[in-house]
Amino acid sequence: MTVDQAVYGHAPPDPSVQAEWPSLAKGGEAGVGSASCGDGPPVLERVVPVSGRGWSGPRWLRRAVGPVVLLVLWQVFSGSGVLEGDVLASPGTIAGTAGDLVSDGTLPSAMLVSLQRVAVGLLLGGVAGVVPALASGLSRLGEDLVDATVQMLRSIPWVGVIPLFIIWLGIGEAPKIALIALGVAFHLYLNVYAGIRGVDAQLVEAGTSLGLSRWGLIRHVVLPGALPGAMTGLRYSLATAWLALVFGEQVNADDGLGFLMNQAREFFRTDVIVVCLVVYAILGLIADFLVRTLERLLLQWRPTFTGQ
Repeated sequence: MTVDQAVYGHAPPDPSVQAEWPSLAKGGEAGVGSASCGDGPPVLERVVPVSGRGWSGPRWLRRAVGPVVLLVLWQVFSGSGVLEGDVLASPGTIAGTAGDLVSDGTLPSAMLVSLQRVAVGLLLGGVAGVVPALASGLSRLGEDLVDATVQMLRSIPWVGVIPLFIIWLGIGEAPKIALIALGVAFHLYLNVYAGIRGVDAQLVEAGTSLGLSRWGLIRHVVLPGALPGAMTGLRYSLATAWLALVFGEQVNADDGLGFLMNQAREFFRTDVIVVCLVVYAILGLIADFLVRTLERLLLQWRPTFTGQ
């Protein structure tokens, strides 16, 4: 293939255009950014656009701009009296309250109890969601037996079953963990099932042509192909787990972040309530970061668009 064909797709029809090609091949005024046109083959160079660039500072600094501006405005409104303390405490007051709760051990103890509830509920909900998803995703018979029932149950608001859980399981730890597991299970089921059914049929056909058994096909083709959907389901499940924890710890809890919030509500302690909400948010961000890290480790084979 000639240089002309590499750039234009065909030889220039006009000799005058062909005569101007060396200047174009060197980048010239055209700015197409290829390379020298010597005796050897042309060497293409990467073209870096110079227009349309935004702020090129550190990404963590860019992401921190919004929260910092919000905190500054919040403090200004609180200090000027526009935002009264009995409506919402100032950031300075909340920071002092958080320090007191940490120093006396109240907040660490509540966090530990809440984390245990989320961990157990996530484990039980993961099993309850993934196993039916595998059964219905890998088998048409399993889909006929399982999917309709799950789709019917997931349309019921899971918060609305709290009274039933209290009647069935009492007012101890069981209804709290069951509520978390229920919220987790449906997200995992839907995403794992969709991930399995979204695997390219041509990949399955290629695996079959290579002589893979059914188990080998599932292990080497179907499950890896469904892994992105499963990771998405896990992220949704973690967010739902923290939401379910808030509702679950309203049920006769004697410890945990929800218990602190209930006590603070009775005494109109908006500072304690906000501290608990911030802790919920931080724990949720940490959990999401762990899942994103796991995605990068398990899905290195899948190149994705990361923005410009």
